[in-house]
Amino acid sequence: MDYASTASVKQIHGALAAHHHRHMWIITGPAGCGKSTVAQYVAKELSIPYIEGDDYHSDSNKQKMSQGSPLTDIDRWDWLITLREAAVARLSPSKRSANKRHDGVVVTCSALKRKYRDVIRIAAYNDHDVMVHFIYLRADADVLLARVTGRKGHYMKSAMVRSQMEALEEPDATEQGRDVLEVDCGASLTQVQQEAVRTVREVLADDQ
Repeated sequence: MDYASTASVKQIHGALAAHHHRHMWIITGPAGCGKSTVAQYVAKELSIPYIEGDDYHSDSNKQKMSQGSPLTDIDRWDWLITLREAAVARLSPSKRSANKRHDGVVVTCSALKRKYRDVIRIAAYNDHDVMVHFIYLRADADVLLARVTGRKGHYMKSAMVRSQMEALEEPDATEQGRDVLEVDCGASLTQVQQEAVRTVREVLADDQ
């Protein structure tokens, strides 16, 4: 039985091609890799909202990290879920929200382990109009330690960089072929920012 004419199939494909997703850009990596600086730049260039993931940590989490104590999985679950829902809310605000709908949002989140990234990925499972992308800022431990040591007034100390590097599960080939994009942080900050924006725009061009 002929379920669809050739013309109908073309119309369906055309409609799918014309569909634009809403994109969640998660800037990831250990402390000191430049997540916030890069995320703010990307958000400004794309004129979309920016969410600082550290703002969504509980006071107890911040206290633990300031004391050099690494967070456990239990510490992180509620934070990851809250952060994910905050990002979704910026893409699809409720009628009661003062926020307007956006086609994209940039979020900072260390997302050190694959299972943490999987928590964020649920946003796309729950809404097929949403696409989640991780931009992993890769940097050597020595570079990260130097950057964090130079910070003033930040609760993230050098001991936390070491613990995060130990916990880090770098995205493997299956993730990189799926929704993870990598940017090398060995270059200057300006170059890293520009490379991140270029990477994002390449993805958006494919979604036209």
